[in-house]
Amino acid sequence: MEGPLLDFFRAARGAGMRISPAESIDATRAAQVVGFADRAVLKDTLSLVMAKTVEEKRAFAEVFDLFFRRGDFASAPAEEEAAGESPAPPGQSGEGEGGQGQGGEGEGRGGGDLARMLLANDQAALAAAVERAAQEAGLSNIALFTQVNLFTRRILERMGLQALEREIARGGDARLRQGRDRLRDQVRDFVEQNLQLFARGENEAFRERMLQQTRLSAIDRRDHDRMRALVRAMARRLATQYGRNRKRDRRGVLDVRRTLRRNMGWEGIPFHVVWKQERIEKPKLVVLCDVSGSVAAVAQFLLLFLYSLNEALSGLRSFAFSGNLVDVSDILERHPIETAIPEVMARAGFGSSNYGMALADFEREHMPLLDSQSTVIVLGDGRGNRTDPRTDILARMADRSKQVVWLNPEMRTLWGTGDSDMLRYAPHCRVAAVCNTLQHLERIIGELLRDGG
Repeated sequence: MEGPLLDFFRAARGAGMRISPAESIDATRAAQVVGFADRAVLKDTLSLVMAKTVEEKRAFAEVFDLFFRRGDFASAPAEEEAAGESPAPPGQSGEGEGGQGQGGEGEGRGGGDLARMLLANDQAALAAAVERAAQEAGLSNIALFTQVNLFTRRILERMGLQALEREIARGGDARLRQGRDRLRDQVRDFVEQNLQLFARGENEAFRERMLQQTRLSAIDRRDHDRMRALVRAMARRLATQYGRNRKRDRRGVLDVRRTLRRNMGWEGIPFHVVWKQERIEKPKLVVLCDVSGSVAAVAQFLLLFLYSLNEALSGLRSFAFSGNLVDVSDILERHPIETAIPEVMARAGFGSSNYGMALADFEREHMPLLDSQSTVIVLGDGRGNRTDPRTDILARMADRSKQVVWLNPEMRTLWGTGDSDMLRYAPHCRVAAVCNTLQHLERIIGELLRDGG
């Protein structure tokens, strides 16, 4: 009982269900009580133990039906069943030379057994044989759709396909050829069902890794929902790690009093050294996002990411601009992020960039926001369409704040080309980095949070 259940638990986890070891033990005990005879009772029992939310119950039902349907082979067509009523001629029933089907020498189970099951149309026995062969072939390790043909062949070989092929080549019953072809299709369907069960989690993880490495401006619209989920998960992970005031050891600066107190049991001999610590406060962020047409997609993901980090931030003010600067903090606070970002883009997005105008607006109306605890993050490609870049304002912002961080979605080799003013802005930034994927975003924001902004 435990073997199939362990496979089922793995398939359920691959579908996104959270199943702890304790819940696995409870589910196994519950299954031992109700047994496998009544599938409806087993399904209801395991659902009560394993599924905790409406989404998980939906996923559980899908995985359960798929998992316990794997061995349901279809019956042979009516004309083949009628033909199967006449006995097979001697030597063509699979009991010829070799008794157990001439399997011999590592060719899997006897072809005779397989031939008898096919001639008798014994679907239950065939399903059991496929299950055994699949377990021997390690089918639960399937991970890619390109492995379907490989595992199909391995299962058939372990069932005695080579011996069956030789018997058919010697002029065996035509029903064997029909049964072999039907069995091949059934085994392939069985392998594809297992691919759906066991490879879903691996394929999802692979897809997520690819999306994290894909340029944000190149994300397909159909992947936006998945990307939003990835951004939120990434933000939650960072918020959990850095969402509280922390302390950091100042290695090399001895805390004498705490060291002596810690070692009083050893007569003051400093077996355990205690270093002085510095307090790391939650960072205060001021974000200026270029939402012009060239970087609009990246800006949307950055706003979503930063607002998902609100647990780790003590204060966040957001501004968007193409030309004039617009304070969008109230929009993002009042509305769900899914409706807030389109409203931000409608108010400030898709125009022609004018960084000098945006910086001038910030200095005139919002410069008092900056203090020694503030980190200014600018997202943009630094292309101001040959307008005055006003680098003097950025220099004053850097003097008032703790640091300026510029995240540029363009490759570094393009900085300073054409109408790019990036090389003029970079000297006033503590960090000027390429940021055009989720991996870049997580690494840079994580470093800011780790260092206290």
